[in-house]
Amino acid sequence: MLDPLPDLQRIFGFPEFRGVQRDVVDRVLAGERTLAVMPTGAGKSLCYQLPATMLEGTCVVVSPLIALMHDQLRAATAVGIRAATLTSVDTNREETIARFRAGELDLLYVAPERASNESFRNLLGQAKLSLFAIDEAHCVSEWGHDFRPDYRLLRPLLDSFPDVPRLALTATADAHTRADILEQLGLPKDGLIISGFDRPNIRYAISPRDNVNRQIADIVAKIPGPGIVYAQTRAATEKLAEALGRTGRPTRAYHAGLDPHIRAKNQADFVASEDMVICATVA
Repeated sequence: MLDPLPDLQRIFGFPEFRGVQRDVVDRVLAGERTLAVMPTGAGKSLCYQLPATMLEGTCVVVSPLIALMHDQLRAATAVGIRAATLTSVDTNREETIARFRAGELDLLYVAPERASNESFRNLLGQAKLSLFAIDEAHCVSEWGHDFRPDYRLLRPLLDSFPDVPRLALTATADAHTRADILEQLGLPKDGLIISGFDRPNIRYAISPRDNVNRQIADIVAKIPGPGIVYAQTRAATEKLAEALGRTGRPTRAYHAGLDPHIRAKNQADFVASEDMVICATVA
């Protein structure tokens, strides 16, 4: 079997794997089907990005959020991985399809709605595939906190390519959800790898509501660096961004109702900034 350590060091610059990364990567390289439950920040994306550079063909990554896909696209491209996205806001669709057909992509990111489409299945049959990576895999389960019905439609696509390895990844899955993911995505029980959920670097605090905008402004003033404030509605994100902007801190709103170009620009501004606060809907 291929030794992934030299490629890890060469591409990502890391001296060693962290946690259960090596276990997951080894299973992928061996052609096994796997469900990896790893906390956010544990390096889940590396578990498919690295094999994608080592195996022949393209790794198809199913992800539920356009913003997440574009963040991962930037990160992958930055280390020299050949990657692209097929989303509703991308304007280079034909170029991406041509690159895929020509075998010029290591990673292709798509939303579950596209992945379950018959025409997309036909497209995948026109080039060699190395791996299916299903990110945020808890979305496949009705037991999960963020159930997405389109994730339930992925199984026929996966079964159309039975020899292509499958890797499902999530940071949040209890026993019920894990069992459901395994069943829905056709993964073996012995393919489950768990590294836990705890994030000791996160601080949780609860305070009574008392003029919420002022409370949030006080927190923002005390804490330097970029940050995200979540709100329940689109209107609330815009009002909150305007209120926080009056404190002198650069702010942006982010929600699905924005023009796609404005939304993409706001996200890019946030990623590039060292002190911006973005106000977003929980979706």
